[in-house]
Amino acid sequence: MPPSRFRPCIDLHDGVVKQIVGGTLSDSSPSALKTNFVAAESPAQFADLYRMQDLRGGHVIKLGPGNDEAARAALSAWPGALQIGGGISAENAKEWLDAGAEKIIVTSYLFPSGKFSLERLKTLSQTVGKEKLVVDISCRKRENGWIVAMNKWQTLTDMEVTKETLDMLSEFCSEFLIHAADVEGLCQGIDEELVQFLGDNVNIPTTYAGGAKSITDLDLVERLSGGRVDLTYGSSLDIFGGTQVKFADLVERSKAGPGPVQPE
Repeated sequence: MPPSRFRPCIDLHDGVVKQIVGGTLSDSSPSALKTNFVAAESPAQFADLYRMQDLRGGHVIKLGPGNDEAARAALSAWPGALQIGGGISAENAKEWLDAGAEKIIVTSYLFPSGKFSLERLKTLSQTVGKEKLVVDISCRKRENGWIVAMNKWQTLTDMEVTKETLDMLSEFCSEFLIHAADVEGLCQGIDEELVQFLGDNVNIPTTYAGGAKSITDLDLVERLSGGRVDLTYGSSLDIFGGTQVKFADLVERSKAGPGPVQPE
């Protein structure tokens, strides 16, 4: 079984690195925003921290406008090693690759008016190449499964997260990124059912984000997914003001491999 890896992140809001409770980011109700952490360090400093530990494949996410300069600074700090998402389209994708992104991450562009467009996916895949494209299928839990959410997780689309959906999308991209929007930023545990579902059904590299609260969650994700899903930590991490997980311990765990099996 391959090991699940720790994938770092840089979430940008108003040009600053922040950790936000996923379900509270809203264009229509900005006062509803709940922020767990606002960094004093620059985006480039976080990128440099990841570079020093050789933590490749992390994602830089622009949460709304006013983040382009900060994103470019982060990408410039470690060219060719970080992925970029937020407002990506066929029109600007190459621009972000030229700015130093390893890959581009896309969600909302694929869902005009909330409806999936295979034509847009094909166009973007052809524009940058399948190997440079990550599809973000961040989702919200519903009674019978999960629905892909777009527009900073505010809008539900017409796409369910199913094996058929994953198989279809993987024909045109090289990775998936999945934020479990309902548990994002809460530090109350991962969506184990979703992680296991992904492990059973993905056939390309996949990163899950949402709810990680302990270093042993990396072992849990590895066990549930058979090592086919990587894990991002956010608000629980000490570099983001958290108290539950130390960045240094996570780096050591990632380099050393899985620890002992934890009791149920």
